[in-house]
Amino acid sequence: MSDPSQSADPADLAVGISAASAAPHLRRLLDLLADGAPAEELGAVASRARAAGVRAGDLAEVERATATALRIRGALRQHRRRELQLTALFDTAGDLAASRELDDVLKAIVRRARMLLGTDTAYLTLPDEEAGDTYMRVTDGSVSVLFQRLRLELGDGLGGLVAQTARPYATPDYRTDDRFRHTRNINAGVLDEGLVAILGVPLLLGSSRGGTGKVIGVLFAADRAPRVFSPDEVALLCSLAAHAAIAIDTARALADTRSALDELAEANAELAEANAAVRAHSAAMRRAEESHDRLTDLVLRGRDVKDVAAAVAALLDSPLTIHDPGGRPLAAVRPGGEDFAADSMDAGWLAETAEESRTGARAVHRDGRWICAVLAGQELMAGLVLHRRAPLDDSDRRLFERASVVTGLLLLLRRTVAETENRVRGELITDLLTDADRDPAGLVERGRRLGIDLDRPHLLLLADGGARGRLAPAAVRYLFGGDMHGVSAEHHGQVVLLTAAEGLGAGFGDCTGAGAGGVARAAASQLGQLVQAPVTVAAAGPARGVRELAAAYEEAARCLRAMRVLGRAGEGACVDELGFLGVVLGNGQNVDGFVAATLGPLLEYDERRGTHLVRTLRAYFGSGGSLVRAKDELHVHVNTVVQRLDRVQALLGHDWNEPARALEIQLALKLHQLAGSADFL
Repeated sequence: MSDPSQSADPADLAVGISAASAAPHLRRLLDLLADGAPAEELGAVASRARAAGVRAGDLAEVERATATALRIRGALRQHRRRELQLTALFDTAGDLAASRELDDVLKAIVRRARMLLGTDTAYLTLPDEEAGDTYMRVTDGSVSVLFQRLRLELGDGLGGLVAQTARPYATPDYRTDDRFRHTRNINAGVLDEGLVAILGVPLLLGSSRGGTGKVIGVLFAADRAPRVFSPDEVALLCSLAAHAAIAIDTARALADTRSALDELAEANAELAEANAAVRAHSAAMRRAEESHDRLTDLVLRGRDVKDVAAAVAALLDSPLTIHDPGGRPLAAVRPGGEDFAADSMDAGWLAETAEESRTGARAVHRDGRWICAVLAGQELMAGLVLHRRAPLDDSDRRLFERASVVTGLLLLLRRTVAETENRVRGELITDLLTDADRDPAGLVERGRRLGIDLDRPHLLLLADGGARGRLAPAAVRYLFGGDMHGVSAEHHGQVVLLTAAEGLGAGFGDCTGAGAGGVARAAASQLGQLVQAPVTVAAAGPARGVRELAAAYEEAARCLRAMRVLGRAGEGACVDELGFLGVVLGNGQNVDGFVAATLGPLLEYDERRGTHLVRTLRAYFGSGGSLVRAKDELHVHVNTVVQRLDRVQALLGHDWNEPARALEIQLALKLHQLAGSADFL
């Protein structure tokens, strides 16, 4: 007989694994999620686990993991859909920048409207001011000549309702909708095209908070079957309509400009000065156009804020720096494209100046620098600083202000991507700290798929404090805005940051003191600035592997509790910086480091000069601070003991005999003696 295992399906073999293990089914979930499997396959994993006889507790874990996987799948699909829509809008912006032909731009917009909404057809109507009606300007997907040549009286049909109210309207069935006025020729055209569901949005110019603006046309998307358009689809079509309105207005503006230039050219024969003014104006327009194209190209290519800084510095021929809200430089570029080291800027001064820029919606000049706020809504994301005392003309000023908008868009896109990635990776950190022993190999493999190599050395930071709910987003911004490479997650009301140990400075890799403590202090300072409240940070590591990282978290938690007891809230530290408490609390129990830090000057002095300061200090403490008993134990004169203790004070400081310091010194003496030092022989 043949071996059944040789012909069995691998999935069936997985089901046959011990009922006590849910790991194969959890791995199956991750594989399906990575392969982009449909929801039905994800949902079937729990059923297979149940059929395999997985224990109730593990089965519940599989079911919860299945629900989480379905949520992640939904979030990823929504993210991809939004990314597709955003790409289309960027492509449309590229068409506006690259093409000066209105027909080409409008055709591209209508074509993208049909593609993104998945409708049978899309079209755009514009008013004919001379004829007093509305006509079809562009169509895509239309098969009816009658429909393509349709002309509408002002106020008729769904388009008339959109134009009158300056609001989008959608109908699932045009033929039965009585909200707008039906006419014979419109109904004939719609019937000949076979349209049923129609969505129309206005093309608006000059819209503001105080009014709706002027309607210069209507953009439509339509299906030949009943359909209900979602709010997202309406919003997307409105965005495309805004691009179409800009294209039309730009074409009109260019036509007006050409007309004005023609008039000025005719007057050049009589007015030489006017001719020079026209040339200057034309040059400014060309420069503004080139600058607009250059900045738009940076966005479309997904470049970094440093590229924006380099472009603006070259265009304005002045050094430019970009600072985050805490004053840290994000980019610093000279006109020639050369990077330079920029100092941090006072956060209070930057916030005050940026607020002035935001209130006036313009760049401001202060202390020999031009500053423009980079905003996302009301949030200050960064500040553009042009190091130039000379004034900016209107075109240069508009260019500088436009650069702040482009910078804000790039920072917002980067933050959105960073937050999404950090959220997915943060779940790995939560699972690692919750139950590291359950599946260490699975956690390591899961980390590799997410771009986190848990087998490489990492530093673990534990942060607490600040306004509730603001520390976790601030941690993402801290990792995203600096040179750190890591991930953050909320755990038991605190924030855990896991960062790669490589590249954090010399001396970090060989101890958990100077390097870890320095990183903790920097993190406490920056996070405190981001949340505008004290933040306490404890560091542990470097650690590698699932179990070491879990132990590092426990050490950091003990260090954080000790810092609170010691009144060090709002600071950053690691256990080795807590003195003898670090020896007690630390996982590594760095006894040699503690002894060297406490008795180092005495040990070096004794070794260099052959003295007995360490032995004298031990005898002094052993005799309860009695000079007489100490001199008897040492077999020296009492004056010798006094002279040696004076030398101890010179080497260790005046507080060496204070209770807290004396406790650390006595503990270090005892540990040194236990280590077998010759000083105690």
